[in-house]
Amino acid sequence: MIITTAPYGHERAYSALRFALTSLLEGIDVNIFLLEDGVYVAKNSQNPSEVPNYMEYLKNCIESGAIVKACGPCCKARGLREEDLIDGVVLGTMHDLVNFVKESDKIITF
Repeated sequence: MIITTAPYGHERAYSALRFALTSLLEGIDVNIFLLEDGVYVAKNSQNPSEVPNYMEYLKNCIESGAIVKACGPCCKARGLREEDLIDGVVLGTMHDLVNFVKESDKIITF
């Protein structure tokens, strides 16, 4: 799964994380690659008051077995370092994304 939109202001990231959690509950392996503004989904210390907390959804995905990588250059361009991301999310490269695609049966982009 590839998430390209920021968590707040759009519902795509929310839909992607709900889809990922449901897939994990059904026993399907899930890899998530956060690209472009999607890297904000993994930003630590989110505390929205009126919308779902996407960070919590992502944590639940990780706890349920999802592998999550955030595009390193995308993070750098947005001033995010690996320590700014929640535990379980590692910085990745296009090589990681290519490997995710090669090992996947299906690719879904949100």
